[in-house]
Amino acid sequence: MTVKAMTAEQVTKKVINKEPLFLLDVRNESDVQDWKIEGKAIEYVNVPYFELLDGVEELLEKVPADRDVLVVCAKEGSSMMVAEMLLEAGRTVHYLQGGMKAWSEHVEPVKIGDLTGGGELYQFVRMGKGCLSYMIMSNGEAAIVDAARMTDVYLQFAKKHHVTVTHVFDTHLHADHISGGKKLAEQTGAIYWLPPKDAEQVTFKYNHLEEGQRVTIGAAAIDIHALYSPGHTIGSTSFIVDGQYLLSGDILFIDSIGRPDLAGMAEDWVGDLRETLYERYTALSAELIVLPAHFMIVDELNEDGSVWKELGALFEENHGLNIEDEDVFRQTVTQDLPAQPNAYQDIRYTNMGKLNPDEEAQRDMEIGPNRCAIR
Repeated sequence: MTVKAMTAEQVTKKVINKEPLFLLDVRNESDVQDWKIEGKAIEYVNVPYFELLDGVEELLEKVPADRDVLVVCAKEGSSMMVAEMLLEAGRTVHYLQGGMKAWSEHVEPVKIGDLTGGGELYQFVRMGKGCLSYMIMSNGEAAIVDAARMTDVYLQFAKKHHVTVTHVFDTHLHADHISGGKKLAEQTGAIYWLPPKDAEQVTFKYNHLEEGQRVTIGAAAIDIHALYSPGHTIGSTSFIVDGQYLLSGDILFIDSIGRPDLAGMAEDWVGDLRETLYERYTALSAELIVLPAHFMIVDELNEDGSVWKELGALFEENHGLNIEDEDVFRQTVTQDLPAQPNAYQDIRYTNMGKLNPDEEAQRDMEIGPNRCAIR
């Protein structure tokens, strides 16, 4: 009998549906502590592969016999071998196809809602990385915001829904993942928009995304209104879509706020961050649905796997929006921050066009969670 694979898509659906799953992660303990598959119904045990080279007999007491077991490693090979040993020992077991690299790359589309005149808004959830991107569709046209580098998922989705991608946006110059924006624009002929204050060192042509810029999508004229919202980066720009949704980029998350230090400018940008959150955003309708560019933990997911919350609720619940003292705010967002994203400087240079790593190098650069929030 041959051990069967479980795909990253299948695991994603189990996470969203809260289906019980027992994970045996055979990576090194430090790698697991840094980044692992998480879900409300997921249990796991970590036993490094090198401890299992002589067999899995001692492992059997740690692995349940009454449920599915998924063996996980970095690239697949080690997990496949351990899964085969567990299968021979009588366990029901799968291995994660493509390993954690595949988990990092899977993107799952979730419908957020309908727009004026028959349009639709979809969120693309990159469960293994915590990245969120968006497609706004109306009357045969589409705009994509904060695309991941795996552009095929957007192209296939657009084809399935019979829309042509006409605009591609990045809310800011990303430091945690490689943007697919420029590539998508080249693949589709779409206009690529980027905030110019983030693009002073960019080596390619782009359209300047400025405060007050309005772009319409499709004959029904779905309105995308650019709102300058610096703080995570100096050029960070939010979007109000169809008067209903606030795409907040990396400024505001469900359970945290954006960090200002990834370009080494924390002390300079902390004032901009506070002004955006405590002045620009407070002037907006509390009924706007906030759609961030990232989530940090699975508890931020809604029942259908989407990530959103009304702005008014965030002003009541989000700690980062309730720090009255400016000095305390400054200290909170500039000190004792989480570790910075993996290879974040090389990722920034890649998004500027200064580096052109091959596909495997890009995968390695993105390994690990996003760390764009202050906590």
